[in-house]
Order: sequence, then structure tokens, then C-alpha cells
Amino acid sequence: MIKVILFDADGVLVNGERFSLVLEREHGISINKTLPFFNGEFQNCLVGDADLKETVAPHLSLWGWKGDVDTFLDYWFNAEHTINEELINYIQELRGKGVQCFVATNNEKYRFAYMLDKMGFAKSFDKTYSSAHLGSKKPDLEFFQKIYDELENIRKEEILFLDDDHKNVESAKEFGINAEIYSSVDQVKNFFL
Repeated sequence: MIKVILFDADGVLVNGERFSLVLEREHGISINKTLPFFNGEFQNCLVGDADLKETVAPHLSLWGWKGDVDTFLDYWFNAEHTINEELINYIQELRGKGVQCFVATNNEKYRFAYMLDKMGFAKSFDKTYSSAHLGSKKPDLEFFQKIYDELENIRKEEILFLDDDHKNVESAKEFGINAEIYSSVDQVKNFFL
């Protein structure tokens, strides 16, 4: 019986267009310019080893961004603010039935704070975990271990992890918990029929 569900954020709880695509379409800043940052230095921000505001600042002028760092982050976080409302509503039903529902996301601290506050995740979930606060990111097994270490009286087979990334799902399975590629709210409901 499933007692805990770990939900990925981007691609599951949040269904917005990738920010790099929005940036290219709306501001003419090509993915070729931004990708080295997101695949490089940004990865340190995801595990809390670097501060996003300090790390991205030198890139903004190179990319041709006209505003400051805070304006850039506001634009970014708002551009990806597309919540899967149907899933969030069902999660509240599950919580009402005693199923613990957690966010388990690879996100740096500023965007994660935005998710908790502006997207309402702090109120919508029993617990929230980000890679920046855990110090490791999916698909590293350590990511799952750190969350599991905080659970009391929960066996691995009582946990379900939902993500849109195959590598993360395979890693969760290797760790020993149930894991599936997220497809729909109906898929989640089927676990409780």
C-alpha cells in the first residue's frame, strides 16, 4: 500500500514551457547562448554549491538582457508558472485520506522559494525537498536516501515516486522505491483504486 508519494516539479506539478525556449522566442536570446550556462555553472546552483544571482549575473550582459538580475529571475519564474491544477487538487484529496505527498525536485533555492510561496506548494504538500537544500540532485541515489532518512515508520515499498525523466525513475527503482514516468492525473488515481 502506498503511504508516501514523491512528486517531481517540472514536467509533473509544473507544466510550463522550458524557460530557454521562452527566452529565445520572446527576447531573441538563443538557446545556443544560454545552454552552456544551464548545462554548466547552473548545475552547481542546483545542489546549493553556488548562488544563482551571483552565477547568472555575468551572463546577462553577454546574452543581451536589458534588466538586472532580479528582473531576470522574476521573468524566468513567472514564465514557468503553469501549475498542474488538476493534479494539485487530487493531491489534496490524497492528503485528506492520509497519504503523505511531497515535492522532490531538482531546483535551486530562489526558484524553489518561488514554488513554495507563489505557487503555493508550501501549503499544498506535507513536505518539500529540493536538490539545493539536500545537496544532491536526481538521479543520484543520495537524493532519495536523504529524503528516506527523514521518514518514520515507512518502508521503501510504501513509497511512490513520479517524474517525467526516465533516468530519475530508474534511479528511484534502483534505490528500491516504486517509481513511474508521470503521464496523467488518472494514472495517479489508478494507484488507489
